Parts: sequence; C-alpha cells; structure tokens
Amino acid sequence: MDDVQLINLYFERSEAAITETENKYGKYCRTVVGNVLHNAEDAEEVMNDTYLTAWNAIPPAKPNCFKAFIGKIARNLALDRFKRENAQKRGGGEIVELADELADVLPDKETTESAFEAKELTRHINDFLAAQPKDKRRIFVLRYWYMKSMDEIAESEGLGISNVKVSLMRLRQALKEHLKTEGYEV
Repeated sequence: MDDVQLINLYFERSEAAITETENKYGKYCRTVVGNVLHNAEDAEEVMNDTYLTAWNAIPPAKPNCFKAFIGKIARNLALDRFKRENAQKRGGGEIVELADELADVLPDKETTESAFEAKELTRHINDFLAAQPKDKRRIFVLRYWYMKSMDEIAESEGLGISNVKVSLMRLRQALKEHLKTEGYEV
C-alpha cells in the first residue's frame, strides 16, 4: 500500500489505517523509539500513542511524506516520555549525552523560544547538512535524529569508532561556525 492510500484510510476513518501503518512503518518507528527509551514496555506504550496521535492529526493534516510524519510523532513522544521518566535523574543516559554534545553548538533556548525563530534555526541546520557530503550528513543524522550510539554508527557505516567520533566533533564545530555566520550566538 502506498502512502496516498494509507492517508486516505485515515481520512475515511478506517481502522485499517492503524494496521497498515503498523505493517508499513512499525519496525521503523520501533527502532526510533527504542533508540530513545531502551525499554520495551515504554516503547510499546509510545507506539500506541504514536498511532493515536496520527489518528487524531489526520484529518485535517495531510502529510506529504508519511514516513517522516509518523517517525517525527514517534520520536517526539519517545523524547517526551524519556524526559518525564528521567526528570529527577540528570547526568546519565544516552539522551543526556546527546544533548550535552550539541549544547555548545546550538544557541540558548531564550534566543529560539518563538516558533519563527525555531523554524529559522531548523532551516539553517538543514542548509548546513545539505552542504555536507552524504556520508558525513548520514553520520550526523544517525547520531542526532535516530540517536544511535557511536558503536552502532561505526558498525552500520563500516567505520572505526574513532573515525565516527572525529567526524561528529568536526561536524559540530562546523555547524557552530555556520550558525555564527547566520547570527546565532552560542
């Protein structure tokens, strides 16, 4: 089933939309959620919430890229769950590590509070990534979007762990410089 047919099921309010979404994108979403939560029970709850959120969003939403749409819902719900579960625990875990890695690159929250500024920042990051070689862009996205460990990235990309670490360090530094040229102060 293609994405247009899948979205039409949501518009028709057919329960088959959930089943078809699970069949087509369940594994993808579980990978995204699992990389954030590392807990099967929590991940399953987030998956159920993902389907409910998609059900409630379509209609009126009519996503151009359903995979990105459902993946973003799953990722955001997983991150929200992680934050809730770890509100008292600070300093541990992969997500905190990822946030710390990017803390020196991205501007302070106070400068990006409005929706417009957040969209602009996203656009500048996307422009930066679009200008990077495909292999470097892939490493960055695997780390900071899919939240893969450096070991997982090294294995999937056929690289050494030190190569991944150095690439990410250089990409963060280049992103920081790019954002400075766009007027963002870190």
